[in-house]
Amino acid sequence: MIIIDVKPEESIDRALKRYKRKHRDIGVIKQLRSRKHFTKKSIERRNQILNAAYRLKKFESEA
Repeated sequence: MIIIDVKPEESIDRALKRYKRKHRDIGVIKQLRSRKHFTKKSIERRNQILNAAYRLKKFESEA
């Protein structure tokens, strides 16, 4: 649960902006999407390896 302390002199718009920033930074939406479907550890690891290979290939082609 995200808690934002609103200071007495702070406007609601500013507090809402801090809430949205904190919400984005801790990755609530990303975590919810990842938990939506179960993936086996072997599949996750394979995807990590494929993504790393893709990034490496992309980096080498730029240089």
